[in-house]
Amino acid sequence: MMDLAVRDIRHDLGRFVLTAVGLGMLLSVVLAMTGIYNGMVVDATVVPDSLGADLWVVQRDSQGPFAESSRVPQRLAERLRAIPGVARTRSYVAFNVQQTTPEGVTRRFMAAGLSWPDDHGDMLPLAQGRALRAPHYELVADASLNLPLGSQFKIGRDAYSVVGVTRGMVSSSGDPMLFVSIADALKIQNDLANEAMRIETEARIGRVKRSSFGRDPASLERAAQSQLPALAPPPVSAVLLDLEPGQDVESVRERLSHWPDITVYTTDEQRALLVRGVIDRARRQIGLFRSLLVIISAIVMGLIVYTMTLDKMHSLALLKLLGARRIVILRLIIEEALLLGLLSFVVALLIGEFMFDLFPRRVLVGDADRLALALVVAGISVAAGVVGLRKALSADPNQVLAS
Repeated sequence: MMDLAVRDIRHDLGRFVLTAVGLGMLLSVVLAMTGIYNGMVVDATVVPDSLGADLWVVQRDSQGPFAESSRVPQRLAERLRAIPGVARTRSYVAFNVQQTTPEGVTRRFMAAGLSWPDDHGDMLPLAQGRALRAPHYELVADASLNLPLGSQFKIGRDAYSVVGVTRGMVSSSGDPMLFVSIADALKIQNDLANEAMRIETEARIGRVKRSSFGRDPASLERAAQSQLPALAPPPVSAVLLDLEPGQDVESVRERLSHWPDITVYTTDEQRALLVRGVIDRARRQIGLFRSLLVIISAIVMGLIVYTMTLDKMHSLALLKLLGARRIVILRLIIEEALLLGLLSFVVALLIGEFMFDLFPRRVLVGDADRLALALVVAGISVAAGVVGLRKALSADPNQVLAS
């Protein structure tokens, strides 16, 4: 009986193929929305997963560096290192940077600081090169930044050597990430323009001259320095704790819960805050858009099958006149709808195979997603076949005799 459906398709093969291609393009968008959602979840959680800390210590009553602003003193790492069960502490800071090259190209990325010398970046997924070996002027960049290994990249006042290239290390917003030592990161983050530094230095010297220390040459010399040793170092976003093997996470967390200036999260909680908070609105929007596309696909396929049925009403009436049973007409319509859905599904897969890698954000489509789309397409095809079948069964054999 499939032969009957194939013969009918051959009768107008060009229109059938073009229809399947158009519908396949629509289904490819449904598949892309699924992949974009999966990619957003991975992009949002790749940093906490890669850093691999047991606990994240952040500013009191804040939800961590990924959800909102968090500022803790650098010296907090030394206090935390004295806690029983803590094997290593790592300071963490990250911020967005946007630069315009001399060629007029805008480059946006997120710079993150690695807590040298405790953290060299060995846990990063390196595709080329190595981790940091020096405390200054070396960086590890994601491949999407298009920085060749061994090249020089200027950030702020200094040029940094690209010693390593990662793949897939991006922020929750999809910006590629760049890793330097935390000292270099804080220098970049707190850098001031030359004129701003000059004005601040002159104002500081003026305040010293007007004070009781104005006659002391040593005081004036210290006031003229760009960085005052008496000032505390810039704060960081969080401190990561790596616990000793076999150490209970909850016991260390319970001990730290009594500290009045910090809040402690596990890595799983940081991931949950990212998924349910930072990307939740975008996730829901993509989900609604995907549902809308599925509904549109069902409507379009139903209209296509209905139109195909209208075109062969005379042939269906002739089949009835020849004594064909209803099951013959039923299989003809349903099989054509399934063949249309199958070809559309294959087109969607081919488009995704060749096009999704060109998207600016990560698109992850798994076998489960493809299977789910196949089941959806099968359901839509059957529903569209039922729509066409209702029209097919209304074919009147008397019209053939009248003609």
